[in-house]
Amino acid sequence: MTRRGWLLFAAMCVIWGIPYLLIRVAVRDVDPATLVFLRTGIGGLLLLPLALRVGGFRAVARRWRPLLAFSVIEVAGPWVMLGDAERHLSSSLSGLLVAAVPLLGLVVARLTGTGDGDAGVVRMIGLLVGLAGVVTLLGLDVGGIHGPALAEMGVVVLGYSIAPTIMARWLADLPSLPVVCTALLLVAVGYLPYAAWHLPTSLHAKPAWSVVVLAAVCTALAFLVFFSLVAEVGASRATVFTYVNPAVALVLGVLLLDEPFTAGIAVGFPLILVGSVLATRRGTGQSMRTSPAGVANTAAITPVSPPGGSHSTSTPSSG
Repeated sequence: MTRRGWLLFAAMCVIWGIPYLLIRVAVRDVDPATLVFLRTGIGGLLLLPLALRVGGFRAVARRWRPLLAFSVIEVAGPWVMLGDAERHLSSSLSGLLVAAVPLLGLVVARLTGTGDGDAGVVRMIGLLVGLAGVVTLLGLDVGGIHGPALAEMGVVVLGYSIAPTIMARWLADLPSLPVVCTALLLVAVGYLPYAAWHLPTSLHAKPAWSVVVLAAVCTALAFLVFFSLVAEVGASRATVFTYVNPAVALVLGVLLLDEPFTAGIAVGFPLILVGSVLATRRGTGQSMRTSPAGVANTAAITPVSPPGGSHSTSTPSSG
């Protein structure tokens, strides 16, 4: 990989590893649904000029039904659930739970017939190891876990796992930037009436900057950097950074927010990581570019092609 490739890779490791910390800080002053409105609205508007330049929205408009479903299942639901859950869960635990997305994504792909058709012994071992990691992570820390917040994280993981199937079946051939931009703006419009009545009465500096960074860096800039990374190193190699994101969330949560490093994290996270790698291992001749299991290797999931380039796809997820 070239120096530019490594720099882009390192950038994505950080950019999509920090949302969990920023969300945790932002929801101190901002209602979770209002936060989603601000993040998607600002991010979508920043991407709008680029989306118009690379092809606009005519082709996207013809697929409005799957695009609407994708927007709800990938962004509108999970992002508000994640924000509300982080009022009660640590940012590090939230990030680690999202690391289980590739495991459930593989199951969803198999059930819907969008997988590669061959689970294989290695992948099955990966699923079992990853499941053991999730059970360990939650089991050892069960005393400090808020039940409703854990249920919300379950919805987040489920949404992130289902959305790639919609992308793979109905949106894979569309230009990436218009799809991403439209999804963000649709969610912003949907949350506008609620946000208008739930604006923060006071906003301290740290939550305010967290909102700005979430929208501008972790949403708009992140997609541009990711598209550039795919163009530089290819889709399958580009998605490897998604295994690093939970570790970044863990380290930042412990160092900056004084979140505990528990026994559950120490034992469960390595198991989830190993299980995810094994479960999403590509079969012979299969590209992660077209495999929904590989597509699910992200913590907000989006079709990917280089700006102005071909309409090939892959899909990562920002928290």
